[in-house]
Amino acid sequence: MIIFNNFPLVCSLTAIFFTQAIKFPIALLLKDRKTSLSIVTTTGGMPSSHSAGVTALITALILEYGYTSGYVAIATTFGVIVMFDSMGVRSQSGEQGIVIEDILEAIKLLARLHSKDGIKVDRKLIIRKYLGHKPLEVFVGLLTGIFITFVVNMIYVRLGFL
Repeated sequence: MIIFNNFPLVCSLTAIFFTQAIKFPIALLLKDRKTSLSIVTTTGGMPSSHSAGVTALITALILEYGYTSGYVAIATTFGVIVMFDSMGVRSQSGEQGIVIEDILEAIKLLARLHSKDGIKVDRKLIIRKYLGHKPLEVFVGLLTGIFITFVVNMIYVRLGFL
């Protein structure tokens, strides 16, 4: 298949899928009581697939074109923005989602105290808690992306793609 000719793309996608797949077992090992299999398809959690994907891309471009390549400069700039965003803006959105959910629960409790029917809350309106990443999750994602790239590189060398 022609997609396998694009080493940086293969590394990035492999890192993203691998990182998403290991989120559930890692959450179980960390004894997160709220863990469900749905964490595999959501954003957030340990490790960051955002960081793994962009770091795998940067590492693959370095291996393919060298440190001084314009591609590496573009990918590094893109990667820093993605990792910063996954820790900053997205994390704040997740924290706001927790507060909004707490407020809605308080409103529902007050409504139950003052009426028989209560209030119905549309769960789709609540922001998921796993939107953003903690710095450690981003760092582990960064290491995972580098590791995956070197593993894929070894496979490519063995199969004669590189």
